Amino acid sequence: MTTNPLLTAMSTPARPELTGGRPIGALVLHGFSGSPASMRPWAEDLAERGYAVEMPLLPGHGTKWQDLNTVTWTQWYDEASAALDRLLETCETAVVCALSMGGSVALRLAEERGSDISGLVLVNPFVSSKRRELLALPVLKRILPGLKGITNDIKKPGMDELGYPMLPLKGLAEVVAMWRVVVPDLPRVTQPLLYFRSRIDNVIDESSSATVLGAISSTDVEERLLEESYHVATLDHDAERILEESAEFIARVCS
Repeated sequence: MTTNPLLTAMSTPARPELTGGRPIGALVLHGFSGSPASMRPWAEDLAERGYAVEMPLLPGHGTKWQDLNTVTWTQWYDEASAALDRLLETCETAVVCALSMGGSVALRLAEERGSDISGLVLVNPFVSSKRRELLALPVLKRILPGLKGITNDIKKPGMDELGYPMLPLKGLAEVVAMWRVVVPDLPRVTQPLLYFRSRIDNVIDESSSATVLGAISSTDVEERLLEESYHVATLDHDAERILEESAEFIARVCS
């Protein structure tokens, strides 16, 4: 069986001659039940601008949906942290660019590894929910392995994040378990933050925005609304805007 190359991890070296003489890294994190395909255009754009890029395939993803029911959130964190370590072997500093659940992992990295990270760019990060159905997860995950999937919430026709057709419930319970650790520690986040939020998002609600922006200690923070994209905005009509504005932000905070 051959693996779709869009599902694979990505690793590229820094080209300091394009980034003001300093080697700078970018850690790129995809979302829950999605894949690196959702972030590949962004990762490739960063690489073209001279940043070293590490885009890991988070455990349980890119294979079959049942695999997400066998991993813990700390495995996602450990994989991301190891990728950050690889960047810092050759780079002076790094930024983290993340989508959805990847945003929760990114915030945990910012909490735990503050001085290693110069900035965060989050797109529709998933750190809380008003959905009452989540209260039933502890019971539901023992009865049902999964429900209908939540991937490809994309307004632009013809785009595919190559995610799972089912929503693995034990895996989703791990996302909620991660929130219980990440959210109380949000005041430890001090890095500059560029926060993109889709006005219409059919996967997460606005509570994540209020949770993050209301609790972090960062003083350099900007929330930018995306009018023409749904949840997977990195593949949607506003993708080019995300690339350009994140590049400006990264160049500024790493200068």
